[in-house]
Amino acid sequence: MATYTRILVPVKGNSTDKEAVALACSIAKRDKGQVFIIYVIEVKRALPLDAESDEAVLRGDEALEAAEQVASKAGLSVTAELLQAREVGPAIVDEAVQRKADLIILGTPYKKKFGEFDTGKTIPYVLRYSQCQVWVMREAVTPEVITK
Repeated sequence: MATYTRILVPVKGNSTDKEAVALACSIAKRDKGQVFIIYVIEVKRALPLDAESDEAVLRGDEALEAAEQVASKAGLSVTAELLQAREVGPAIVDEAVQRKADLIILGTPYKKKFGEFDTGKTIPYVLRYSQCQVWVMREAVTPEVITK
């Protein structure tokens, strides 16, 4: 069984964050590792990269705080950081390289686009360009949701 000592968990403030953080904490405790939690604020190209949106910062802070509470309940201290970038996928991959992560855990809700399950653009980007292992956790859904 592989060991994971540096785990990166990007959060978005959605329903899968808590499970992704709990899984990362469980693995980190087993392997005596560290968990890094990030929230990436996507800044539009028309704005300077350091432009701040109070609303986006508030959402990010709330998501990070909720993630830290999950880690605290698991008995683990984590490093949480709010980042700003032009695109989320490259920011996650770059952060994983900077932190020498050996695992990225991405949580995703079940979303449909044009009647089909859709992972958006961030997950495929991270899967394609990450230098470390990537685990994707999709939330459980009922058969009725899948067939709609």
